[in-house]
Amino acid sequence: MKIIGIFCGGFSSEWEISLKSAQTIQDNFPKDFTVYKIVVDRKGWYAQIDDKQFPFDLNSMTFNNGSQVRLDAGLVYVHGDPGENGKIQALLEMNGIPYVNSSPLASALSFDKWYCNQFLKNFGIKVAKSLFLIRKDEFTPAQIVAELGLPIFVKPSDSGSSYGISKVKTEDGISEALENAFKEGRTVVIESFLDGTEVTCGVYRKKSGVHALPLTEIASENEFFDYAAKYLGESKEITPARVSDEVRDEVQKQAKYIYQLMQLRSISRIDFMVVNGVPHVIEVNTTPGFSPASIVPQMIKCEGGTIHDFWKEILEVELVNG
Repeated sequence: MKIIGIFCGGFSSEWEISLKSAQTIQDNFPKDFTVYKIVVDRKGWYAQIDDKQFPFDLNSMTFNNGSQVRLDAGLVYVHGDPGENGKIQALLEMNGIPYVNSSPLASALSFDKWYCNQFLKNFGIKVAKSLFLIRKDEFTPAQIVAELGLPIFVKPSDSGSSYGISKVKTEDGISEALENAFKEGRTVVIESFLDGTEVTCGVYRKKSGVHALPLTEIASENEFFDYAAKYLGESKEITPARVSDEVRDEVQKQAKYIYQLMQLRSISRIDFMVVNGVPHVIEVNTTPGFSPASIVPQMIKCEGGTIHDFWKEILEVELVNG
């Protein structure tokens, strides 16, 4: 029986969501595995077993709960640093531990919103027009408006968190939005507004090949799909999405193409804005939320599957073929 560690927690603002995602996965894990949550914390990593914590040794990939336990494989479910950006995957590789997730390179590329979208743009994928900033005063608000118009989205580029994102409608609001974004990331991307229908598509590898789940439409009660919309119920997530068959097929086709192009593994969720029937990529998520309120479990249910069978198939495919 293989011993699997689900790495969760992390260093970002979405610590609690990561723990909820990991708990949902653990509760539905295939019974032919022994699974432990490995909590990633700046003060020290530990295995969480019920209400007890056992220090986790990063060098040996072990912990001691009365006997020495060494991981046979890992499943990284840290939203943000250091999981979604591929750092834990690199650590596992250096220790010879197989893992289910996308590689360090694919994870790091998808994690950075600007670099990922520029990469996809080179392959004909439509994305919003954007500016990339490494400091707050790189462009004046007037220059930003002249280049991108209004409204705009200001986002931390190198952060997997939903924090620090603003929709800005006036030139006067740009400076505050940049301030908030730079609190969450070292770099910031400013994107032009795409006026359309937001949909998202989960993609993973089955034994039969790359598979796209039913689309979910995001109808946020807020200005956009921010943290509150994602996790506090301030949005309507409609599965299947209310789009034409032609749009559905095109989004699923592009999602599978991107998944293969970026050499992703396990589950990824790719967000799109459909403008006049044309899908534009918003971002690629290699560690999409998996709490009870999250979108991918809704997609699985819509398709008639179960979370248990979903992860069973991913483990069978990725641990054998990864």
